[in-house]
Amino acid sequence: MSTQVHAISEAFVERFAALDPVTATFEGIPGHDAELTDYSPEAVEERRLHARTVLRDLQAAPIEDDGDRIAAEVLRHHLEATIDVAEAGEELRPLRIIGSPVSDVRICFDLLPRDDVADWETIAARAAAVPHAFDTLVSTLREGLREGVVAARRQVVAWARQADTWAGRDNEHKAFFLALVDEYDATGIDEPALRARLDEVATRATESYSALGRFLVDEYLPKASEKDAVGAERYALWARVFNGTELDLTATYAWGWDELARIEHAMGMAAERILPGEPLPTVIEHLERDATRAIEGEDALRAWLQELIDRTISEMDGTHFDIPDAIKRCEAMIAPPGGAAAMYYTGPSEDLSRPGRTWYPTQGRTRFPTWGEVSTCYHEAVPGHHLQIAMTRHLTDRLNRFQRTLATNSGHAEGWALYAERLMGELGYLDDAAFELGMLRAQAMRAVRVIVDIGLHLELEIPKSERFHPGERWTPELALPFVVERSHYDEEFMTSEVDRYLGWPGQAISYKVGERVWLEGRDAARTRAGADFDLKAFHSRALELGPMGLDQLRHELARL
Repeated sequence: MSTQVHAISEAFVERFAALDPVTATFEGIPGHDAELTDYSPEAVEERRLHARTVLRDLQAAPIEDDGDRIAAEVLRHHLEATIDVAEAGEELRPLRIIGSPVSDVRICFDLLPRDDVADWETIAARAAAVPHAFDTLVSTLREGLREGVVAARRQVVAWARQADTWAGRDNEHKAFFLALVDEYDATGIDEPALRARLDEVATRATESYSALGRFLVDEYLPKASEKDAVGAERYALWARVFNGTELDLTATYAWGWDELARIEHAMGMAAERILPGEPLPTVIEHLERDATRAIEGEDALRAWLQELIDRTISEMDGTHFDIPDAIKRCEAMIAPPGGAAAMYYTGPSEDLSRPGRTWYPTQGRTRFPTWGEVSTCYHEAVPGHHLQIAMTRHLTDRLNRFQRTLATNSGHAEGWALYAERLMGELGYLDDAAFELGMLRAQAMRAVRVIVDIGLHLELEIPKSERFHPGERWTPELALPFVVERSHYDEEFMTSEVDRYLGWPGQAISYKVGERVWLEGRDAARTRAGADFDLKAFHSRALELGPMGLDQLRHELARL
């Protein structure tokens, strides 16, 4: 690949990584692991200007082949989204329970290796940068306060709690950076100067988290917005950013209700196979209490997840997918405390030396029913996120560097992962009715997300035909009992989820909206090919396209 589009994409990645080292670490781009991102208003503007410059160069570049056409369109959408978000002032209020600087700065340390002295020197250098990173963040938040661009109170409170947890101020957990020093001690490395340096920077980083929490409570919270809903204009922007498509939000909201009804019917049928004649809540309570379907202890849970991941990779390879040896390693991890409640995935490094990892937040629990975890593991690992994202990293002969690292789109990625859960049922891996019910519960929760995310932010009316508060308009107070009842997840988890929806508008819908595009694309390909349709070949060609927005994905799948 030596085209001008390719050269522009390569140069963009290099400059972007220098401007945003935290994202570079998340995407496995080397060279910046000892640094942290500058979150100041000046840095935000520099990233916006960089995107504008690259967009201008891209628009002037010739398109030499079909790969160029796809790559240019992917990069163009990314650049336009970056510019739109910055120009809307959204970077002045990046406060949310998930996907925010306060959590990203902590999580990026999870991705750094800890094998030798050089690794720990990198960790020390990055930890030393935490105070300055948070100083720049506070400067941006203050700029937002001056301009009246403020986050909602709920998100500020969630952020302050996270900061207190990682500062060790919640009296339940050791400060994150002090625990890092304990990890160093456990390695047996004997470098007194390095140990002293780690002590020093860990103390300062801990103090900076504590200071951030105080700033949020004392200075920002009194000026935070009491309103959670972002309104139609802001929601449409974020929905476009996360999904790469212009949605009819009213129609999508109605479709979410239809999907929930369809899934609830399927859940009832699965429950009947488990405890005939019993209502769904009774069946779920039975599965939650069943000692034969539960794991005791974090270590046992991690081992169980790892065995499931390894076995699934072995059984998928060569039958339903061709999985390169370089990406067959996917590690199951227990997430450090303090973050959001949902399981998540971090991708491998660009050179695949760092493996993909699934992260399970235990939220203080020690007992884990497995009936609902099987399909979630498929979602996060294989054939879900790990297969898709690690395969993208591996396709160096087909995709440029931007496509392999920074081009991720939530609708594409989460849509595929939710599709992967359903696919495993189609392939016979969820024939146990309990595992099928677990998958359907996850589907129901994603349909609930469509309803509540759009309903809350646009303050829509609950259909008069519904049994839950018919005709009333959505509020957070209505949302929590609804999501608990209709998703069948516990209240603690769904409380975190509602906070997530309110702070990350347009992202929660990407699972079902993206899955719909994947399913439509597969059905259309099957219709075109008839008896010659090959599911394995379809998946291979589709994944080789790389990440992209849903409008582009729909168009490209129609060409397969």
